[in-house]
Amino acid sequence: MSNLAQKRILLGITGGIAAYKSIELIRLLTKAGAEVQVVLTDGAKAFVTEMTLQAISGHPVRSTLLDPNAEAGMGHIELAKWADLIVIAPASADFMARYAQGMANDLLSTLCLATEAPVLLAPAMNQAMWRHPATQANAKLLTQRGVLSIGPADGAQACGDIGPGRMSEPNDIFNAVITHFQGSTIELDLTGQHWVITAGPTMEAIDPVRYISNHSSGKMGYALAASAIARGAKVTLISGPVQINAPAGANVIAVKSADDMLAACEQSMSSQADVFIGAAAVADFKMKTATNQKMKKQSDTDEVTLTLVKNPDIIATLAQQKRAKIMVGFAAETQNLIDYAKGKLERKGLDIIIANDVSRADIGFNQDDNQVTVITQDKTWSPDKTTKNALAGQLVECIIEFSLRTSIS
Repeated sequence: MSNLAQKRILLGITGGIAAYKSIELIRLLTKAGAEVQVVLTDGAKAFVTEMTLQAISGHPVRSTLLDPNAEAGMGHIELAKWADLIVIAPASADFMARYAQGMANDLLSTLCLATEAPVLLAPAMNQAMWRHPATQANAKLLTQRGVLSIGPADGAQACGDIGPGRMSEPNDIFNAVITHFQGSTIELDLTGQHWVITAGPTMEAIDPVRYISNHSSGKMGYALAASAIARGAKVTLISGPVQINAPAGANVIAVKSADDMLAACEQSMSSQADVFIGAAAVADFKMKTATNQKMKKQSDTDEVTLTLVKNPDIIATLAQQKRAKIMVGFAAETQNLIDYAKGKLERKGLDIIIANDVSRADIGFNQDDNQVTVITQDKTWSPDKTTKNALAGQLVECIIEFSLRTSIS
């Protein structure tokens, strides 16, 4: 069961182009078992529709301060007592200013004053607005009052500016929510540790236009990086080409080929790492010789022969070199899952292997959910199917437990 099961989250959406990202955040929260109710400001209605948010959350969307359909017309008090956590994403500069001044002139601002639940802000605004002394003073004041926050991120903005002010990605906000509910049960027990994690596919060039690759999205490796960071680890994330944003705090090294990935791993682990997780889907083969020019069709044949050679076995190489105290690998299989995974555990000299059935359409490559079997020399564990974000937390916990168990024994 996810650690968000039965948690009640009130999601406030204020006016801003980042409001569309809140749809994905609701989906992540509800899939993890949380119950989500949405409150819109008038400005937010210009960017997202109540019908969409109701369909995703499964609850009517609220936006009126005195709702005649709510109990005794005091829906804001009812909602304020209902929530275990209030998340405001995006939180506009206007809302932060009104919240800092204790104003209660719409439903969302009133809820924030009436609730005893924690409030988590995900600011989103133009970079100049974020840098303005008034906004910075409001953010500081809210933090001093115990209001939680995540972001904003730095990067390109809808207006064309570049700088801090982008709302944190839904996946990062989701992980912040998980960390919050773990509360005192989560310790920064990985502080001082260095974890190296590979993620995504590799791309092996055939010519300047074509390449050999696979369907890996990188979601599992990125979720593992976020979970390790949340527990205090320094994380180096060595990633093949993906279309997702890296978790805040990760040292990301972008690579393409298996040779590039191995070189980056060895350089990052020149001093022995505490944990290595090989979550990347590394291509088994590469061209013996990639051509410098685009290969042209031959009019006299319907076939072409490519000469392939094996890629380096990154995990086995690093394990043989003892680059990390704990070596964790993934086995992506379509048949004989457990037997093949156990064979890789022995053959590659790993401490833990995580077996993944990629023949299933509902988990694995390009999916948000996953189900795995964790195998060590003396133990096998199969957690329930869940989101990759929730699973990542369970896997990090498993690695920590393995470390403690083996160090004691």
